Amino acid sequence: MPSLKHLPADASPEAVIAAIEEDGAVIIDDLISPTDVDAVMAELSPYIEATAPGRDDFTGVKTTRTGALVARSPAARALVAHPLILAACDRFLLRACDRYQLHLTQVIRIRPGQARQPLHRDRLAWGGYLQGIEPQLNTIWAMSDFTEANGATQVIPGSPHWPEGREALPEEVGYAEMRRGSVLVYSGSVIHAGGENRSNGDRVGINITYALGWLRQEENQYLSCPPEIARTLDPALQALIGYSMGSYALGYYTPPGPPGSTPEAVAPEYALGGPEQGWGQDLYQAVVERQQEKARAASDA
Repeated sequence: MPSLKHLPADASPEAVIAAIEEDGAVIIDDLISPTDVDAVMAELSPYIEATAPGRDDFTGVKTTRTGALVARSPAARALVAHPLILAACDRFLLRACDRYQLHLTQVIRIRPGQARQPLHRDRLAWGGYLQGIEPQLNTIWAMSDFTEANGATQVIPGSPHWPEGREALPEEVGYAEMRRGSVLVYSGSVIHAGGENRSNGDRVGINITYALGWLRQEENQYLSCPPEIARTLDPALQALIGYSMGSYALGYYTPPGPPGSTPEAVAPEYALGGPEQGWGQDLYQAVVERQQEKARAASDA
């Protein structure tokens, strides 16, 4: 059985990305404290207990999936915006976009008796249309200890480098065994799945994922966290969940209202009380500068 690499909580973003480039996934041990875990679970437990199980083998008939975490849990926002995770996203996702975004927030509770989930790649959320780029970077935060017996995530190290259609042999399947407070970080191309829970207790993880800013989000953040809630958030988190331009001319809107009462073609920040700025001028300038840098690099080669 293969094993995943483990890194300490003070690992560098470069070390995280190096492990993901090689294996597709890495575990960072004890990235948050037990007290932090308790705070998140205290806020989310009422929602988790009220969540119905899935309806099929993929969602899990003994698995619950609870979303809208940014709106529901102030403590969970610290996970979404964790500095090490965002630094890893900077290095992994900004290769193919001007700005990345929050893609999904979900508590996944695997209950006793749940069979293993079918192996899959998360990038298939967009079908097979994306080729040659990595569209997302994902995390699963352990809110309980993860063991092979209680449903620790199955991961196939190295599978991002496999050709399409290659299936994993049983001996190629590893398990993201980790302590409560640790986090599994993995790419959208690694083959993985929830594990079988043969224990007497729940396995609880929080799945927080990030995607290129020009892709449709799996969880519609504008509905899960509407403007009246988003206005209360830190501006950096507002931008991360999508209340910002994804690139020049991606994401603007025109506020509804009587003729002449509202501006035309403003950035999403306007919905939260931000300035009446137009399309993504700041990102437009960043795109221009990036193109100039590429042109200079090409001429120097």
